[in-house]
Amino acid sequence: MKYTEDEKLEEIIRVFRVYLESHGYRKTPERFTILKEIYLTDGHFDVESLYIRMKNNKYRVSRATLYNTIELLLEANLIVKHQFGKNVAQFERSFRFKQHDHLICLDCSHVFEFCDVRINEILKDIEQQFGFEILNHSLIIHGKCKKLKEGKCEQMDAKKKEE
Repeated sequence: MKYTEDEKLEEIIRVFRVYLESHGYRKTPERFTILKEIYLTDGHFDVESLYIRMKNNKYRVSRATLYNTIELLLEANLIVKHQFGKNVAQFERSFRFKQHDHLICLDCSHVFEFCDVRINEILKDIEQQFGFEILNHSLIIHGKCKKLKEGKCEQMDAKKKEE
């Protein structure tokens, strides 16, 4: 059965509502606005860029509310946190999203996502070999992207414009 984007978002909201209720947290409109903003945006984000995006979209959300909600979304397994080697943590949506891993370019900092079924096979072998239940994993590979060598790196172009 395929879900529409609206149905997926409603399910995510329901999961968050149940989480908040079961843990005694208040169900505030700001928390659900933050959740929706995250799930309506593709890719990775950091808290500060999310805050700026929400301010630019005329949402009235304080940084404290944003940081507190991010913690709740992490606890509810609705987002996942990554530390890609920079000082700033990156987050991404995780509810009903396919497990994937990351390649990070050391020159331009671009994050590439990939999925390889062989990794899941390796994880199953590790579980059997060590009698260990793997609940999740994170694989981050650092290197240099070909686009930069070819002079076609949009990420690096954007970085230069900022400087």
